[in-house]
Amino acid sequence: MRIAHIITRMIVGGAQENTLLCCQDLIQKHGDDVVLVTGPSLGPEGDLLADGRAGGVPVTRIDSLRREIHPGRDWTAYREILRVLRDFRPEVVHTHSAKGGILGRMAATSLGVPAVIHTVHGSPFHDYQPALAREFFRRCERYAAGKCHVMVSVADAMTDLLVRTGVAPREKFVTVYSGMDVEPFLQADSHREKTRAQFGFGPDEVVFGKIARLFHLKGHEYLIEAARSVVSRCPQVRFLLVGDGILRDSLQQRIRRAGLDEYFRFAGLVAPERIPALIGGMDVLVHASLREGLARALPQALIAGKPVVSYDIDGAREVVLDGRTGYLVPPRGVDTLADAMRKLAENGSQRREFGERGQSLFTEQFRHENMTAQLRAIYGKVLSGQAL
Repeated sequence: MRIAHIITRMIVGGAQENTLLCCQDLIQKHGDDVVLVTGPSLGPEGDLLADGRAGGVPVTRIDSLRREIHPGRDWTAYREILRVLRDFRPEVVHTHSAKGGILGRMAATSLGVPAVIHTVHGSPFHDYQPALAREFFRRCERYAAGKCHVMVSVADAMTDLLVRTGVAPREKFVTVYSGMDVEPFLQADSHREKTRAQFGFGPDEVVFGKIARLFHLKGHEYLIEAARSVVSRCPQVRFLLVGDGILRDSLQQRIRRAGLDEYFRFAGLVAPERIPALIGGMDVLVHASLREGLARALPQALIAGKPVVSYDIDGAREVVLDGRTGYLVPPRGVDTLADAMRKLAENGSQRREFGERGQSLFTEQFRHENMTAQLRAIYGKVLSGQAL
């Protein structure tokens, strides 16, 4: 097949890792002709394609393809996408993210591309936006949904949300969980001693990790507030924050004001290949974000044999099975978050039980090879006119 993937930017993030792995699999395992179309990776989140990590995937960069709304620049980006697609002549266009998804679907449909697919990694509209902005983005997504054949959700929760809000009918959706290279996570504990020594964690300390950009709606403030309660009862706990972003200074100040400096470590922005080693140094993953499609950190931790404490948002409950692979607590809850962390801090056998169950349940489900095979089957069905 000839397949073009279009995404707004290739920062270090879950949607981007998903897209890159799919492109690599299509080329290396299926012999397809693939091009990855993307804008510049601006911002503090890093560039996933830096240092040769594209892995042989042909990349076309469009400088005008940016995340922010800018009518003139967006029109230029649309025309550039049209030009790329005309030259490449794909049978399949697969879009990702809001801006790349809208412009890419419009361009592909206008050119009569036989199969146009869009993956919903997370909804671009949510309850934490002003009402007018939320309705604007909802209408944009509804319009763009009419410009593709299939909507792929990375979690059933995304389908439920977009159907409920009238973006598209349920029959247009299919769920394909976001794949990853699971082998390094299965070996995560081999890095445990080295990682813990790097951050000064003792052998008897219980390390709670959080993997997320230091950004709004990621919930670091709730974790810090809950940590005050946890350390008062469980002084052996420590916290490792993986990621960087615009809130780093304010979060460090908040930690300092809470008197928690000795309990927190910042790993900063790290390359994706370092994540398994960092998870290996943790005992529990904490996910306090207020909105995600299905954060990759959740299955990554579970595949590594680590239990998870998560806010019950979006697709989290599809892998964090309450009382089985971790604990789900209400969003924004501080006391309930602290209670769940204390339970796991005080019970090593429960940590092992939850982690082993998560590893057993989700390792095969999240292999990137399985994800790509499912996506390629969808392409084939659309091209041949078969029902999904």
